[in-house]
Amino acid sequence: MRYELLRILLVDDNHHMRVLLTEILRAIGVVHIHEGADGAEGLQQLRNHPIDIVMTDLSMQPLDGIDFVRLLRNAQDSPNQMVPVIMITGHSTMRRVAEARDAGVNEFLAKPLTARGVLERLNRIVEHPRPFVRTQDYFGPDRRRRADPAFAGPWRRKDDSQVSFSHQLD
Repeated sequence: MRYELLRILLVDDNHHMRVLLTEILRAIGVVHIHEGADGAEGLQQLRNHPIDIVMTDLSMQPLDGIDFVRLLRNAQDSPNQMVPVIMITGHSTMRRVAEARDAGVNEFLAKPLTARGVLERLNRIVEHPRPFVRTQDYFGPDRRRRADPAFAGPWRRKDDSQVSFSHQLD
């Protein structure tokens, strides 16, 4: 992968975490890194710059990571509803992971961060993008990660006829 072509936005209210992520990203060759200190700044950065991947913290003030992703995915004036999002947090309980997934997060990365963890999430997003799904109450990447080889029908749930699949991420 050509990391030098990626444009990444870091959204975290902790300056030291943004510095750490910047160092990890620069070490693997990423040169286009933008920053926001909270969700509102993150949205503004997305309006000002073309961004390929967002990496955001879950716990921020005044707009936390989950609310940031909900706005990003669902607001009428969202600058890029389909940008892939990696949620980073030290609060990796199943409830918080499910909440982030249900908000439209593509990948989840628990602290403490490692270069390997960052690389794995970036590779998943770039090498194995998931299609986006729109339903009455969800817009974001398909939450189903595995294809069931035994599945033979067009719908996996009885209400899937209401699902419209959007185009693949670029």
